[in-house]
Amino acid sequence: MDITCAVKQKAIELGFDLVGITSSAPISQNDKEILKDFVSGGFAGEMGYLNRNMEIRTDPEKLLPGAKSVICVALNYKTPAGSGEKLQYKDEPHGQIAAFACYEDYHSFIKIRLFRLTEYIAENFKPDIEFKVCVDSVPLAERSLAVRAGLGFIGKNRMLVNPKLGLKLLLGELITNIELKHDEPMRSSCAGCDRCTMACPNGVFGEDGSFDARKCVSYLTIEKKGDIESSDKAAIGKKLFGCDECIKACPMNKIAPVRSNKEFKYINPLHEVSLCDILYWDQKEFDNHLNNTTIHRLGLKNLQRNALICLENSAKVAQGTRKTSLSPVGLSRPE
Repeated sequence: MDITCAVKQKAIELGFDLVGITSSAPISQNDKEILKDFVSGGFAGEMGYLNRNMEIRTDPEKLLPGAKSVICVALNYKTPAGSGEKLQYKDEPHGQIAAFACYEDYHSFIKIRLFRLTEYIAENFKPDIEFKVCVDSVPLAERSLAVRAGLGFIGKNRMLVNPKLGLKLLLGELITNIELKHDEPMRSSCAGCDRCTMACPNGVFGEDGSFDARKCVSYLTIEKKGDIESSDKAAIGKKLFGCDECIKACPMNKIAPVRSNKEFKYINPLHEVSLCDILYWDQKEFDNHLNNTTIHRLGLKNLQRNALICLENSAKVAQGTRKTSLSPVGLSRPE
């Protein structure tokens, strides 16, 4: 078996659902312009890190001089319908979290397996392999590279879409100095379908194809620091962390299979936690509940900010159109 086939087979054995290989060349000029316009137009909001490392982000060789190939992998995290819906406090308001946050922190999970892949390559093919392991905390235009490696195409909601596995995909990359056979991009697209853009609760997608992350509920509940504007609070609804509306609306996601990797632990860390509980948490309780989850990266203060917005929205729904305002004062904490 040649090295390219062996590497792909090993990646699947390690638990990845998709693997593709592309060159270490910079991303296309068109993709660069889209990213630069997105940042320079202010649409990235407080995600200033996108601009700080623009040259590195768009060129894998800036991360690993002498690189020749990028091995792109994806992990399917779609869960069976109804997972984790049972709540201990049925009478207490609770928040919703994006599906990817129902698992252990995927950063370390993917990194560990990519390091194992490098060990396999070193032991069987190239002892002096040079490499750089990347997950989304590393400045790299991973969706552009995943498209070039044949893992899918970019949908109208700016997510990577795979016709067979849908959109619930977590990505990782292994940049290496090994020359491997490159895959071809997909020709599929979602032309003629607007279900994802229509499903957005805050209208982040413009008719001209633009995307304003500043209004995205995932951005507001995860990336946004400090106070959230009143005009955006209603769109958040009961979404405590992230938003899956544009993903769930996609027809390809509806027919996608559920995850096959059982080693990726489904923990649903807040399924027995009410919004009132969160408001009363101290740092120790926050750490005990959310260590080794992606939600922990948000911090206690911002999680409590989100919980209060969800409570306000729940009260407005329960009490009709009458405007209400909740504060932690007077709320009873379930014992």
